[in-house]
Amino acid sequence: MAYLAAAVVVVGMIALLNLILAFGLIKRLREHTARLAVLEAGHSSQIMLGAGESVQPFQAVAEDGAAVTRDGLTGRTLVGFFSPGCEPCRERMPHFIQYAAEHPGGRDRVIAVVASEPAAAAEYVAALTPVARVVVESDGGPLGVAFGVQGFPAFGLVDESGVVVASGSMMDDLFVPVAG
Repeated sequence: MAYLAAAVVVVGMIALLNLILAFGLIKRLREHTARLAVLEAGHSSQIMLGAGESVQPFQAVAEDGAAVTRDGLTGRTLVGFFSPGCEPCRERMPHFIQYAAEHPGGRDRVIAVVASEPAAAAEYVAALTPVARVVVESDGGPLGVAFGVQGFPAFGLVDESGVVVASGSMMDDLFVPVAG
C-alpha cells in the first residue's frame, strides 16, 4: 500500500510540474506574439511604392542600349523587379511575361529590372527581352531606389506622370484594368 501512495504522489508531482511548464510556455508565446506585433507595426509590408505615390526621377540604360527615364514614360507602364536566385521571382516571371505580352504599347511600355551582376542575369535578360526593356542593375540601383523596392519580385503599373497606379508582389495585385 505504501508503494501505491508513493506512486500517486509522484504522478501528482509530475502533473503539477507539467501544468506549471504549460502555463510558462503560454506566457512566453504571448510575449513573443506581442513582440512580433510591434515589429510588424514598425515595418512596412509594401514591396514597393504604393498606389498614388510618385516614382522618383531615374535614369538607366536598357540592355538594348535604350535610355530608360521617368520622363520617358508614355502611357501606363508595367514594371517588374526580379533577382536571380529568388524562387518566387522564377515562379512569377512567366505570369509577368504573359501580362507584358498583352500590355498595350508593347515592350516600350514595359520595364523589367534584374537586380544582379550582368553575368548572373543572362537567363532573366533572355527571357524578358522579347516583352520588355530590360535593365540590369545592382541591388539598390537607381530604379530600385526610385520605385522604393523592398523585396523581390515587385510589380507595378505607373502612369505617364510617374504616379503608381497599382503595385505588389503578385501579378494579381495589379487589379487595375489595363487601358491604352
